Amino acid sequence: NWSGSLIVASLTGAFGSSFLYGYNLSVVNAPAVYIKKFYNETWERRYGFSVDESTLTLLWSITVSIFAIGGLVGAIIVTPIVKFFGRKCTLLLNNVFAVTAALLMSLSLLAGSFEMLILGRIIMGVDAGISLSALPMYLSEISPKEIRGSLGQVTAIFICVGVFTGQVLGLPEIFGQESRWPYLFGAIVVPSLIQVVILPFLPESPRYLLLEKHNTSKAEKAFQTFLGKDDVSHEVEEVLAESRVQRNTKLVSILQLLRTRTVRWQVITVVVTMGCYQLCGLNAIWYYTNSIFSEAGINHETIPYVTLSTGAVETVAAVFSGLVIERLGRRPLLIGGFGLMVVFFAVLTVSLTLQKTVHWLPYLSIFCILAIIASFCIGPGGIPFVLTGEFFQQSQRPAAFMIAGTVNWLSNFAVGLLFPFIQGGLQTYCFLVFAAICFAGAAYLFFVLPETKNKTFHEISQAFAKRNKVSLEMQEINHYPGERKSSAEQESTFTSSVNNGETKKGIV
Repeated sequence: NWSGSLIVASLTGAFGSSFLYGYNLSVVNAPAVYIKKFYNETWERRYGFSVDESTLTLLWSITVSIFAIGGLVGAIIVTPIVKFFGRKCTLLLNNVFAVTAALLMSLSLLAGSFEMLILGRIIMGVDAGISLSALPMYLSEISPKEIRGSLGQVTAIFICVGVFTGQVLGLPEIFGQESRWPYLFGAIVVPSLIQVVILPFLPESPRYLLLEKHNTSKAEKAFQTFLGKDDVSHEVEEVLAESRVQRNTKLVSILQLLRTRTVRWQVITVVVTMGCYQLCGLNAIWYYTNSIFSEAGINHETIPYVTLSTGAVETVAAVFSGLVIERLGRRPLLIGGFGLMVVFFAVLTVSLTLQKTVHWLPYLSIFCILAIIASFCIGPGGIPFVLTGEFFQQSQRPAAFMIAGTVNWLSNFAVGLLFPFIQGGLQTYCFLVFAAICFAGAAYLFFVLPETKNKTFHEISQAFAKRNKVSLEMQEINHYPGERKSSAEQESTFTSSVNNGETKKGIV
């Protein structure tokens, strides 16, 4: 059941977080020509000569990809922030970065400083790095497990809506003109202000309140608000079962998580899935859509409107994924999405290579790009964030999101920086690199990933137990000590351990 508070929390949280991430992926595409001209004019005014083409390409690549470096910083610092301030307050405080970045980027033309635009992109990246960890964490902790996948897809849906909005505002009739492109970056403050106004009236994550703040009364009220019912004893008891472990367990560090044998393959799966999420080539399409369509032979005046169709397809596919994820599950959507991308990348390569020989092939190229985007959004576009929240228990989750965020942003930076050079070197064969990555990701997930639909953390950890070479009994003892009391002797031993202060040592 979707309560009103749950819907408002997910929409408001995503609008000021993942929406801005998607928006900043596409917003640099439409005004690229004007921003490069601004760079050249600024360079000429300072040094008395025009910037050479290779330097301009490098400057533009840095402007595009530096967003990911900021994201990496945000992913690294998010763990202590969500621990100290909580999930909701972290999302609220994060808007300081968004507003600061918006001011810097929107005023860069007026100030005659392209450094302000680059600095703004870094700061905006920090905002995205924090929000893409804090938001899925918040959504996974406020939702019942029956709709956890669908609610988690809100992150992906709003990334798509953000991309589409950036494309719409970048049209020549709106802000896609030489004198108006700074408004594209100034618009960032609107979602931030909306989130600041609405989110304070919603509760903090009940799991955070119960497991990390040990505030049962506030946690019960939060559960009642999000679930829309008065009797939340069952939900509280489920969390308290985990709380019996958490009470004596400190927040796990990244190094500790990497050394934990019982979650070894969960960590590997998150790293592989997040790496493929970025390296599969979708961000290259968002960053350089106009140049890709230009290479495909599309008329220059038509490109902005063709580009608009990519955002629309992405949004529809993401909504479709959110509707079917609890029916079909995570596994078939992920593997199927990557598999379809392999097929369409191969067809796109053939189409681009032969387009000068057949007049209708440019239209096939457009279809392939749209099909690649749809395939991505059906599965790989949002499920990696859902899996990261599902694989790990409360004390491990911040470290897991930090690892996922680090892989995510390093891969994002690599694609944004290197794709123009890969495209220049391999020409029409550049997309075969992405096809190979998608194939490798699909193959790995086929052999390793279990289905996590409607499963608790304990059940998911059991599914990985054999691969982690840990017995089911040891897995249960590690995560739920004290709950396997099958005899009076076990009860006596457990009580003795508590009295002697040994329980904490055993759990850690």
